[in-house]
Amino acid sequence: MHAANNKKILSISSILSSEKLRILMVSPEYPPINGGVGRYTYNLVNELKRHGVEVYVACDNKGKGDYTALSPNNIHNSEILSNLVNEIKPDVVHIQYEPGLYGLKLHLIRSNNTHTTIDSFYNNCKIPIITTFHSEYIFRQWMRIPQIKINKKESLSISEKSTEDKKFKLLSSLKDRLDNIITYWEYLINYEAFQNQNKDKLLKSNTGIVFSDYMKAIIGRKRSNKRTSSSKVKLLYHGAEPAASIEGISKKDARARFPSLSQKDMGKIALAFGFMTVAKGWDIIEKMKVPENWTIVINSSVNHTTGERIQLDNLESVKGANENHRIINLSQDYLSEEDLSALFYASDAVLLPYKLTSGSGVMFDALGHGIPFIASDLPFFEEFAAKGLGITTKRTPNAFADALLELDRNYDKYQKAIEGFKKYLKWNIVARNHIELYNSITSSTRMLTSKEPTITIAKSDPTSAAP
Repeated sequence: MHAANNKKILSISSILSSEKLRILMVSPEYPPINGGVGRYTYNLVNELKRHGVEVYVACDNKGKGDYTALSPNNIHNSEILSNLVNEIKPDVVHIQYEPGLYGLKLHLIRSNNTHTTIDSFYNNCKIPIITTFHSEYIFRQWMRIPQIKINKKESLSISEKSTEDKKFKLLSSLKDRLDNIITYWEYLINYEAFQNQNKDKLLKSNTGIVFSDYMKAIIGRKRSNKRTSSSKVKLLYHGAEPAASIEGISKKDARARFPSLSQKDMGKIALAFGFMTVAKGWDIIEKMKVPENWTIVINSSVNHTTGERIQLDNLESVKGANENHRIINLSQDYLSEEDLSALFYASDAVLLPYKLTSGSGVMFDALGHGIPFIASDLPFFEEFAAKGLGITTKRTPNAFADALLELDRNYDKYQKAIEGFKKYLKWNIVARNHIELYNSITSSTRMLTSKEPTITIAKSDPTSAAP
């Protein structure tokens, strides 16, 4: 076993002496590594521990988990996890599954050779597995990925091409076109393979967890050569709530924490927050004619997994307000939980002009802080807009500007709907529902009974149940 990589290795006797429910939580991305999957896992782990569950985290060597030998491209990930299971003997292995974090490799010719570095573990693990799925796409969205990758590559190579002579520019153009065709082909032939990766992991899990009915419908869809697996998919919303240290802080005090936001004429604030990647679609923000009673505030950070951070001329050139004084760039990179909560409390809405997504922690964070969203008309966002929690619209500057006006006119209605919904996002509720799920698949000798009742998500009206 790779014991040298274990930062907090526990003796076998001390682990086995406990009668508590024991979970091996697997997520290569884990703080201080920045990212949505890692942040979600960290908050879930902390809340499970507060409920008396023993949780041991396996992550990348840059994270502060209990075992730190995993990495996206480590071909020994399956062996590492198998050895860890044999040593810790967990009751359940809970995998936070984002394919890229496990080295998803798309095969250019034979799509049935597409694989991740943990396929073997799923095939051979004898311990019950629960898989939380963080990515799933319908075909239309899947085929946007190569276009986004091409746009990213073109934006990075503009400065290089400007110095080339005509001959090299021609050769470079031909090469780029060939590369683009290959990129499209790679994704075209691998859509079913990507779907099969998710479905195979669901079939080899006792239960799959998703954050939306949209993902539940796609992942649980019957495959022609496999039995249906929809009954194994459980909807548990992404946890999100304010940092306890500043919960309930006033909007005025929240804005005072950020000097750029303490101006008297700010009006309402629409927040754009997260990794500034091509897929986030922030390019339309710099083109928006922001309504006079609104100010757009952005705060971005580099994607530490891919290193991606796009440059937007009108948003990146000046730290502070842009030329029309209705867009402010905080330029504070990745925020602590407390500062992030303060920023949400300082805001009145979040902007999510994504080009593609299968989920959004930022949207759940906004709802957890009681503020609505304006998002692109993608299926995931439309599901929550239908609950009255926000607005979806076409991904154009004018459409998003108009949506701000619509939100302003009906703001109380959206806030009321959010107040009824956000109880489902409390971490103690999310943890208790996880414990109920763990208990349902473990033996009676490993039962952990929560003294508090769980909250079941209602199918028709998620705001009808009370905690």
